[in-house]
Amino acid sequence: MPIQPIGAAVVSAGAGPGSPAGPQLIRAMNEGLLLGHIRAARKISRAELARLTGLSKPTVSLALTNLEAAGVVRTSGVRTGTPGPNPVLYEIRPEAGYVLGLDVGREFVRGAISDFAGEVGIRDAVRARTKTRRGRVAEIVRLAQRLCRELGLEISDMMHTVLGSPGVYDPRRDALSLAGALEGWDHPKLLPELRAAFGDSLAIENDVDAAALAEQEHGHGRDVESFAFVSIGTGIGMGLVIDGRLHRGVHGAAGEIAYLPLETPATDAADARRRGGLEAAASAAGIVHAARRAGLGRAASARDVFEAADAGDERAARVVAAEAVLIARAICSIIAVVDPELVVLGGGIGKAAGLLDTVRAEVNRLSPVQIDLRVSALGVESVVDGCLASGLDRAWELFTTIGRTG
Repeated sequence: MPIQPIGAAVVSAGAGPGSPAGPQLIRAMNEGLLLGHIRAARKISRAELARLTGLSKPTVSLALTNLEAAGVVRTSGVRTGTPGPNPVLYEIRPEAGYVLGLDVGREFVRGAISDFAGEVGIRDAVRARTKTRRGRVAEIVRLAQRLCRELGLEISDMMHTVLGSPGVYDPRRDALSLAGALEGWDHPKLLPELRAAFGDSLAIENDVDAAALAEQEHGHGRDVESFAFVSIGTGIGMGLVIDGRLHRGVHGAAGEIAYLPLETPATDAADARRRGGLEAAASAAGIVHAARRAGLGRAASARDVFEAADAGDERAARVVAAEAVLIARAICSIIAVVDPELVVLGGGIGKAAGLLDTVRAEVNRLSPVQIDLRVSALGVESVVDGCLASGLDRAWELFTTIGRTG
């Protein structure tokens, strides 16, 4: 069923107590407050809502009636085992809205759909078959259509679609840049093509920022207010959560630590200019380059280098040790500026066996303060899950602010 807006009228944020719109504004604010508590508790009674919000029971009852009529909440059984009548429980109505999360990478395109209650209904991944901009857009659209079709939905049914992508999206210029990992992905026609397929509710999220959101929702970031998620793999980037919120920066470039000038003397200068000093030296390609300079001519991947080090090859061990120093210096730069409670390492290299202990020892030696350093336990779906988290937050903001602004 179509969902009606919360509140009977859209009112101005400046409406005062004497304005005819005042009661509608207050009602919308009360409904938004209740929605937040229902979302957090998953199932909750009227009495509990009254106690948590400080609203009167009649006010809570009226707000719940309105939310039920709007199709946003529903009753969900009763709580047993308590004195007196069993209280009716309320929960978010899952069908109130849907969010589509997508992840475009060099090797795979992944996607998933979540309902308004946060339950993932379907997810899938396909290997990327093309390297052109138009080809990638077509692959993303086909995957999205298939996911929607499996749930009996259309792309137009999505409240929000969030695409996790390499690069930096600058909302002031409405442009994507620094997306060198995907050929042609910063072309001016890209965003119009994506919006033509997904509508104006489409949002672009940096893929590492999305992974940080997944870490906040499902991983080590759940219990802290401020943390940095540092991804080290084919590229290097950081997602930064400060006081519970993802920090994107004015230009969307917060976390582009690939450009920290931490290259080594052996770093290819042209590569450092193109990709950034840290990424050129410490990414997978930088490790292979360093290994070959050290005499490991057969090293075809960073994994080969780490496996050789584990097997006792001293040349590989020196390369891995140098990698740990670079990562530790980058982390110390983050600590000196932001002082987060936690740093989480992700990506294929960041999660490599044995690297954490070496990096931690170097951080402890260099850092002015000691912080918690962990390896992410999330898998390859982290970018998609972060996009879903971002999309749900956007959807909730829509529901909880409608009626407050004109």
